[in-house]
Amino acid sequence: MMLNVPANGLTDVTIRSLASDGSGVGELPDGRIIFIPRSAPGDKTRVKVTALKRRWARGQLEEILSPTEERSNPLCSLYDKCGGCSLQHIPYSEQLKWKGRFVVEALSRIGGLEVDKVPVTASPHLSRYRNRMTFTLRRLRAGRVVAGLHGLDRPSHVIDVKSECILPEPEITSAWISLRDNWGTGARRLPLGGRLRLTLRNSKSGIDLLIEGGTSAWSPEALMKQVPSVSTVWHEPSDTGAIELVYGKVHEDIWVGEKLLLVGDVFLQVNRAAAQLLQEYVIATSGSPDSAVDAYCGAGYYGRQLANSGAAVVGIDVNGAALTSSCEKRSGNYRTVQGAVEEHLSNFLPVDLLILNPPRSGLESTIPLQILDAPPETIIYISCDPATLARDLKRLGSAYALIDYEAFDLFPQTAHIETVVVLRRSENQ
Repeated sequence: MMLNVPANGLTDVTIRSLASDGSGVGELPDGRIIFIPRSAPGDKTRVKVTALKRRWARGQLEEILSPTEERSNPLCSLYDKCGGCSLQHIPYSEQLKWKGRFVVEALSRIGGLEVDKVPVTASPHLSRYRNRMTFTLRRLRAGRVVAGLHGLDRPSHVIDVKSECILPEPEITSAWISLRDNWGTGARRLPLGGRLRLTLRNSKSGIDLLIEGGTSAWSPEALMKQVPSVSTVWHEPSDTGAIELVYGKVHEDIWVGEKLLLVGDVFLQVNRAAAQLLQEYVIATSGSPDSAVDAYCGAGYYGRQLANSGAAVVGIDVNGAALTSSCEKRSGNYRTVQGAVEEHLSNFLPVDLLILNPPRSGLESTIPLQILDAPPETIIYISCDPATLARDLKRLGSAYALIDYEAFDLFPQTAHIETVVVLRRSENQ
């Protein structure tokens, strides 16, 4: 199949919708679907085709011939080349509408479920909401360093970021600027290595830094003397793979009213205010079970709340530091198991309530089978990827009915969305 385009390689495309990655969707003259980042529904565009497949293509936005009214000016000066955000050019009210449609599309197309509309709870903050940011540092020739976020459509390319990013909390931006100003020529005050991942996390105790990569033969003191805004440093060297505290002390934070220890890479949601709305919704929909399993429990907020209400709860997570991160007195009704969920879940089923909060990849393939062998009465599934959520719901088949659902925007300006679904065991099971 040949595509007829002018000699300059450009073609005109009208954008009709958004794809789940935030790209605009249009149609080439030969009928193939084309995905164009930074375009908006209703835009009339001139694009350069950059990848051509049998049924679809990708394009680069060269010119907006006639912009849609559903377009806004990006807040970030790097938006045209940085891959960190994908929806800054879309007004926030429209972002929410499209994110709800992303969930509906996944549930219907992949999951085979009939869902007309998914309500989306807005984030209280549209920028400066991230309490954790990860940057990539690359050492180049002649002592040059580039450090920032991955490029748009070029994940191996790093866009140099100073203070331009609108996502991190102000304290993180300040610490990042100070790090950049003081790591020295060739980043000599950081661990040796061609590529490092630098994660800054803000908490009530201050800023901590996790460095992934580089060699273990490194001392942080020379850098930390110059960067007082960072008070704790963790390092996971490439040659050991173990996270170690190499400077300062473990930070504490208050999360939804609970005190937590931030050990290493313990996971917490990046958007404090929006995460609290999600967590309150999950607890409110949990009811009053006598028994529950909190799978992929992390720091264990849901399990502790349910145990305090009288339920017998088991929390399962592979991260031992997360399981011991809470400073709160543990109820006698709550116990934890360290290990992969797929290796332990069947030991504790059936229960009244199963909470699932897996990573973006969704459930390991044997978990739906374990659930079907000993079905819980109710399942609450918290997902950060509508596609894997829909896949897993389809695996459960007709054994469960979808009785409630809501999405939460924890990631404004991006195409990511958190979705919570509530499933009830079918009467014939």
